[in-house]
Amino acid sequence: MGENNQKMKMLRIIDYLKTESSPEKPLTTNQIIYYLGLNGITCDRRTLYKDMEQLSETGFDVVKTTIGRKNAYYYDNKQLSLAEIKILIDAVQAANFITDDKTEALVDKLVAQVGMRKQEIVLKNIIFYNNHKHSNESIFENIEQIERAVKQKRQISFYYFDLDENAGRVYRKDKKRYIADPIALVYNEDNYYLVTYNQKYQNNTNYRVDRMDMVEIEETPVCDEAQIKKRKMENYTEQVFKMYNGNAETVTLEFPFELLGAVYDKFGEKAKIQRSESDKLKIEVTVQISPPFWGWLFQFGGKMKIVSPNDLKPDFDVKEFYK
Repeated sequence: MGENNQKMKMLRIIDYLKTESSPEKPLTTNQIIYYLGLNGITCDRRTLYKDMEQLSETGFDVVKTTIGRKNAYYYDNKQLSLAEIKILIDAVQAANFITDDKTEALVDKLVAQVGMRKQEIVLKNIIFYNNHKHSNESIFENIEQIERAVKQKRQISFYYFDLDENAGRVYRKDKKRYIADPIALVYNEDNYYLVTYNQKYQNNTNYRVDRMDMVEIEETPVCDEAQIKKRKMENYTEQVFKMYNGNAETVTLEFPFELLGAVYDKFGEKAKIQRSESDKLKIEVTVQISPPFWGWLFQFGGKMKIVSPNDLKPDFDVKEFYK
């Protein structure tokens, strides 16, 4: 009975430290003894001191400190802060590709990472605002299979579908399986995309992960070109509007100062902005020439202009295409 009581005491101490202590708010010896007493466990100061030493020697990250002249303890498990949990919860809710059920389950797991008092704060401040969630419940299974295939450097196969006016699945290629050389998963505009290398057309092809079904890992290894592309993914992901398989082109945009905030939002605050000769601002960026790119330009009513394409193919002029 005594041995079981000792084990229970240790579990209670760890649980209390995990949920209620932090480096900024350690628990005093009196607080821990009082908590144990509420749970029917008797403990004195000398015994608690030995218990803490034993927990540390066993591998638990129990840190001893002082509050004034009193000993105090906290559990240094690098727990996520309240702000970090809130940010992650909002990100999960904003992600369109995560279904309602999966969103609820993930939020529950995130909330469980903080102590009881913080849980109350988090739960009171959760606002469920995304009403545009997708319905593919196998999204996590798809991601797991893709990640394994990328690690194993093997091809994957899958069905790919669109949705009709009733949100029903319409499979492409008469529901024949796609075979692809996976390169990486990319999160963009609240959706997950699989970037692959297309051996037939010798370029990258992107697929929405929430539009994939029955993903399987093949025995065939990916081609050498896919491995080369993977090493260059950093440059690829820097190209905005990248998920629409457009031609990558370097363009110079000119715009008035009032649009500087919109440019930073799209290209990042590390973007190099210069003054133009017409006392406006300009930026040189590499983008995917695609409908979202044109849509982004059109929203400014002619205030954002393409000044000069660089290194273009002879048969393609971005400025003329824009006109």
